[in-house]
Amino acid sequence: MNNRNRGKNTGDDTLFGSEKQISKLKLAVEDMRYLLSREYPEKAASELVGNRYRLKTRQIQALRGASASDSQLYNRRLKHVETLDLKEKTIYLDGFNVLILLESLLSEAYLFEGLDGCFRDLSGVHGTYKRVNQTLRAVELVAAFHQKNQIQKLVWIFDKPVSNSGRIKQIILEFAEQHQLNWEGDLQYNPDKFLAESSELIISSDAWILDHCKEWFNLIGYLIREEKLPVNPIKMI
Repeated sequence: MNNRNRGKNTGDDTLFGSEKQISKLKLAVEDMRYLLSREYPEKAASELVGNRYRLKTRQIQALRGASASDSQLYNRRLKHVETLDLKEKTIYLDGFNVLILLESLLSEAYLFEGLDGCFRDLSGVHGTYKRVNQTLRAVELVAAFHQKNQIQKLVWIFDKPVSNSGRIKQIILEFAEQHQLNWEGDLQYNPDKFLAESSELIISSDAWILDHCKEWFNLIGYLIREEKLPVNPIKMI
């Protein structure tokens, strides 16, 4: 294991660490919701709101992740399932989305709770996935969730074009074998489309997937509550 983690970027404390900045972002999210609900395109709306509140690039990124239109919020709420509905289910998990969010959370990076109740961060995979100090702990948290809720099977879906996706899939499956978990791993060229079109229950916080999938579960929100994770997410509501 190396010394990498997914903690804060230099400058994040300035952008997100004060009440003044958070109040500004909350107002910006309200404006975004208003514009998106009136069918303004997301890019145009975020530029307009970003200029209005003089937001920096990473603040606009957080704003876009936290915002949604009224119809999107209604649709997502309708399709969200509770823990009682998970027993004996097969669940498809958006591998990099979940892993990176948990790694960020465990590295004390800033997390943002959006209007839909989902948590999002500001990291991402840029062509290559690199395992970090928090990767194993992140996998252990998913395992605890699986066992507590008596889930039938968990299928981890990873982006095939991302470098090291095969390696992380192997690590996940080896962990599952050691702990006698019914897990599978699958590499997809277009995992977002695959998850959105699946008839199975989905775990992701990717907005596009949530808008198009059949049903979904908010795993990160669940883990923060259930496992009492030491996280202080920024509420954008």
